[in-house]
Amino acid sequence: MSSRLALLLSSALISGALASPALARQADTTRVDEVVITGSQVRLPPAYAGDQVAKGARVGLLGALDTMDTPFAVTSYTEALIRNQQARSVADVLQNDPTVRVTKGFGNFQELYVVRGFPVYSDDMTYNGLYGVLPRQFVAAELIERVDVFRGANAFLNGAAPGGSGVGGAFNLMPKRAPTAPLTRFTAGWDGGEQVYGSADIARRFGQNDAYGARVNLGLRGGETAVDGEKRDLTVLGLGLDRRGDRARFSADLGWQDHRIEGARPTVTPLGAIPKAPSADKNFAQPWTHTDERQLFGAARGEFDLTDTVSAWAALGGRQGKEDNVLANPTALANGTLSAYRFDNVRKDSILSTDAGLRAKFTTGAVGHALVASVAQVNLKSKNAYAFSNFAGFASNLYNPVAVAAPNPNFFVGGSKSDPNVTERVKNRSVAVADTLSFLNERLLVTVGVRYQDIQTRSYDYNTGARNGAYDGDATTPALAAVFKPSDKISLYANYAEALVPGKIAPAQVNGVAVANVGEILSPFRGEQTEIGAKYDAGTFGGSISLFRTTQPAEYFEASSRRYTAGGEQENQGVELTVFGQPAPGLRLLGGATWLDAQINRALSATLQGKTPIGVPEFQANLNLEWDVATLEGLTLEGRAVHTGSQQANTANTVSLDAWTRFDLGARYAFEAGGKAVTLRARVENLTDRNQWVAVGGYPGANYLTLGAPRTLRLSISTDF
Repeated sequence: MSSRLALLLSSALISGALASPALARQADTTRVDEVVITGSQVRLPPAYAGDQVAKGARVGLLGALDTMDTPFAVTSYTEALIRNQQARSVADVLQNDPTVRVTKGFGNFQELYVVRGFPVYSDDMTYNGLYGVLPRQFVAAELIERVDVFRGANAFLNGAAPGGSGVGGAFNLMPKRAPTAPLTRFTAGWDGGEQVYGSADIARRFGQNDAYGARVNLGLRGGETAVDGEKRDLTVLGLGLDRRGDRARFSADLGWQDHRIEGARPTVTPLGAIPKAPSADKNFAQPWTHTDERQLFGAARGEFDLTDTVSAWAALGGRQGKEDNVLANPTALANGTLSAYRFDNVRKDSILSTDAGLRAKFTTGAVGHALVASVAQVNLKSKNAYAFSNFAGFASNLYNPVAVAAPNPNFFVGGSKSDPNVTERVKNRSVAVADTLSFLNERLLVTVGVRYQDIQTRSYDYNTGARNGAYDGDATTPALAAVFKPSDKISLYANYAEALVPGKIAPAQVNGVAVANVGEILSPFRGEQTEIGAKYDAGTFGGSISLFRTTQPAEYFEASSRRYTAGGEQENQGVELTVFGQPAPGLRLLGGATWLDAQINRALSATLQGKTPIGVPEFQANLNLEWDVATLEGLTLEGRAVHTGSQQANTANTVSLDAWTRFDLGARYAFEAGGKAVTLRARVENLTDRNQWVAVGGYPGANYLTLGAPRTLRLSISTDF
């Protein structure tokens, strides 16, 4: 595949070099020509000035809302930003968000995101509003029209995340839609090392009044990355269909993703002091390690206006996924000595996700109402098997890696890797109702709502398939939120919302003491959030500020009664600032900052009380600037800074990760060649080539380190036919 992509890249670069420049900036911008229909489950809010973010986002069962009408903190990143920054995945897009930090999963290469100090697993993102549909480990950027970032507790709006995360926020990915104008775009590029890629993006509208649309996306990526010896191959295919009607609207999407990484650089768990970061292009992975993921997924969503004031919607989605991993994630001493053992695992998932509801608008006297009722369900069946090599492991070195022969993985085995048993079944069901009341000519909006949720989990033995555990819990999560707009430019909001994660099963012992209620299933852990904020929209430039406090229960052991309870608590409070838009012609600004104060108030171990949780920085900030050079039409320069403050690297808070800052620079040049729009893009990430650990942990209680990527040059050429 690499040779085919290299030929495509070479041909495109030659054609671009021979062409005569002319302005083609407008031709390179792809817009989804939708207007905001408040509460729509299908239509997208339009892009904001500068095309980097949208004017609104999907807000759970409330549907599409304008940002100024939303009583929560939201940002929606657009396909134009994704394309211009040559993003490869959701993680690349979220490098622009000052409230989010990116890390990896526990013992694997899953992208994982930390919002307000709490993790959100990539398999807990929604796809056009549906849980469980997206690939678990990685989602290619070629599939994405919007990345909606919701900050805060969201169990009422979205339901409990099936993976048990999402306390501090949520992410919704919107698939691509055919724009009004025909689109035929081919892109070829080079992504550092020997990595080359190519993509095709083709869309048409047809039928009376162009009511029907189809969009096809194909992406191929292959070769060695900027990390020595790490090879990535990706094939992605997406098909999106939609119908725009006055009373009926419909969308359907189908995706295929085949993603393999060989010699993937692992995370490192420090044993005591943190070792000095090795060279950013150094690869201390064993050459026989790999991760391989194949996912087929899709979703359909329809919306119909029963009357002028009542509409109904229904959605159905599913995924069939297979993962095959051979891993060796090491521990490290302060001097760089590594120790690891081999861990193999396979996983096969079958997921069905549904959502349906009604929305009605009416008035009672001087009060307007937007009443919403919905039902949702997620069913997951997972087959798993694993195999370990001898836990004594093998030695290597962080700075001078030693390649060893692949150990025999048959020391400790669970199930058959060629034919794994069903090991987990999850069923999440919920019913929700909400009413948004409007007063003072819609200057004051008050939303009240409640969701009842039933969570069922069954676990089965890896070897025999016999059921060995069950969890059944239910909870009711209310929400109360308000928006007041004293002027067209200012929106003040406040909310109370809750998060919900499955409770735990009481163990036999805690700290060597017998537990009186062993085997008891605790009720779901209910996090509570209070938030106030303000938003500003000058038409071409805007921003927001929010103050929040979130408390999340955790396991606790009452010594006097010897009972295992949900009496533990982590408290995160902070301030968020965001800015976006086009404050002056030709100048775009995107970024902000977050201040966090996180503390463990009560824990299983009394020694942890008052400590800061692992991996939660006190301060983080992002700033991205784009400037259209007036003296050379079509040329845009871009720069980005990402800063993350110090993070605690163990539960005792005796070891911490240093603060770090990364700088990126980019440029693009849009012109016409032979009547066709052409855009050249160049981007350097980690400009100073700093060697730095960029994240610690991500999975609760874990303190593994993620090494930042080396200086990476990305080049691409796009042509519209």
